[in-house]
Amino acid sequence: MSSSDPGDDRPERRAQRPPGTFRIGSIAGSDVLVSSSWFLVAGLIAVLMAPRVDQIEPGLGAWKYLVGVVFAVALYGAVLLHEASHAVAARRYGFQVHSITLHFLGGVTAIEGEARSPRQEFWIAVVGPVTSLVVGAAALGLWFVTPEGLLLLVVEGLAGANILIGLLNLVPGLPLDGGRVLKAAVWKLTGHVETGVVAAGWGGRVTAVAVLFYPVAQSAFFGVQTTVVDYVLSIVIAMFLWSGATQAIMSARIRSRLTRVVARDLARRTLAVPDDLPLAEALRRAQEAQAGSIITVTSGGAPVGVVDEAAVRAMPADRRPWVATSVVTRTLEAGLRLPVAITGSELVEAIRTTPASEYLLMDADGSIYGVLATADVERAIRAG
Repeated sequence: MSSSDPGDDRPERRAQRPPGTFRIGSIAGSDVLVSSSWFLVAGLIAVLMAPRVDQIEPGLGAWKYLVGVVFAVALYGAVLLHEASHAVAARRYGFQVHSITLHFLGGVTAIEGEARSPRQEFWIAVVGPVTSLVVGAAALGLWFVTPEGLLLLVVEGLAGANILIGLLNLVPGLPLDGGRVLKAAVWKLTGHVETGVVAAGWGGRVTAVAVLFYPVAQSAFFGVQTTVVDYVLSIVIAMFLWSGATQAIMSARIRSRLTRVVARDLARRTLAVPDDLPLAEALRRAQEAQAGSIITVTSGGAPVGVVDEAAVRAMPADRRPWVATSVVTRTLEAGLRLPVAITGSELVEAIRTTPASEYLLMDADGSIYGVLATADVERAIRAG
């Protein structure tokens, strides 16, 4: 992680950050961000560890809270390793990783795009818990050779926390890493990523309910005395898990609709006209030919642009005979030419990458198939 480069605070970098976070460096080209909620965690850890610090090293006074803060920093260093392993695995598969954010409940790695196969999903997900377990095992090994004192307390805490983080993240429910492992397994078995997401989402909901009632179960079955903090943490974590699982299930349902959206089926018949043809004449010819779209072409027939419906509607009728069609045409950039066979999430991603109201659909032989309107895609998605 770069140490002094938190100074890279250019306006364009700040604009991309989630609110309430600040940059402390980078790992493998990805920004490392810390949420302001981390300070709440550090304070909470300091308070919770204070009685134990007093037992080991009495007489420290207010300095005992510093031990808790040091432990919080060490703990989140281990969380950073956990998230960095996700980032490295994702980059190895060719994904862009925008940032790693450390927050109240741990960390999150912002990876652009989704795994293209169950194998990719599995490895990107599982390296995180494995890293935590390895760090925990290493800390456990140090525990046997660390002398009594505050350092032993920190090592002991790191060992226990990392092993716990590794095991909990293997619980098969989204948004935990174990949920993504389950998603990969169901995806592999069924051949449908949406089925994997739904299964892992329900696993996440079950986990949320279990977490919510965990303090009650501790008290009833194991006789462990619980505190208000235990109940508050269980509610916060349960809400986090339920929300993440629910979002995943909803996204899978939307994705299942997307798979049925085929660009070829939505293509509009198109009329090709010279770009200097008066707009009124182009519209007349399109109506006569019952074409749902218009493209402009060169004298050799090569497509130049797609007429923008919104621009046509904004053009007063009395001006249309006097302006060239090119005035209301968007030049065909690379992102405005799509293969006619494009479907589902690939189609939506293409629209997101190059927003436009119309796209030119090209056949495999390079010929023009038709025009795709974004409005038609939106209607198809809503209709399922």
